[in-house]
Amino acid sequence: MAMREVAVMAMTHMRSGICMAGLLTEGADKSGWVRPVKERDSLRLGDMTDAAGRVVEMYDIVTLELSKARPDPPHVEDWLADLIYHRPVVTGRLEGTARTQFLQSHLDPSPQQVLVDHSRSLCLVQPTDLWALFVRGIPSQQYQARLGFTLTGISAETADSRGIPVTDLRWRALGRQWLGESGTELRLTGTQLRERAGVETFFLALGLSRTFEGGHWPMVVGVHAVPDYNVTINYRTP
Repeated sequence: MAMREVAVMAMTHMRSGICMAGLLTEGADKSGWVRPVKERDSLRLGDMTDAAGRVVEMYDIVTLELSKARPDPPHVEDWLADLIYHRPVVTGRLEGTARTQFLQSHLDPSPQQVLVDHSRSLCLVQPTDLWALFVRGIPSQQYQARLGFTLTGISAETADSRGIPVTDLRWRALGRQWLGESGTELRLTGTQLRERAGVETFFLALGLSRTFEGGHWPMVVGVHAVPDYNVTINYRTP
């Protein structure tokens, strides 16, 4: 077992719980992605809550007890974590210029390995363009947040007009806030997104789903904005 320091790049909503992923900040494998998993079952919100009762958030620097690598291709970043006897410990936070520099310095040089080859499942990119879709069904209240985007040199389904699912808890909360009580659909161009959120630059953490309908599907697991936007997450309705 080893205590490892991780910069949180994704806190996401799943049908069966949550998922967290981040980048190692020290050691020989510094800057490598890790995704803590349990021996059985998905992570729950309580697994990513520290001893003081605070839920781990995006950009936190956390210390985790990672027992051993458990690659499950293409999810080669999976690590078994002891989250019962060793709660996550928040030791710092990426803010301001340091956060921007961290994002810029960790851009993935080969995102096609995730989006096309499926040889691994996590990467950080800076899109050349993006657009957003938020949809809430009436009366079902079923909610979707989606982003479409383009990347230099890569042709992928991410450029579809409807985009791909966003599981990032913060972004999903922002979409709910923008839809309000009665809104059912909201489409925004990149320019509209930047103006409405007060953002100059977007970075995206991308992931691949677990096996579903015979495939591993791309999704946005972290929407990183510079400057950052403010939103409050309602964990009961992610």
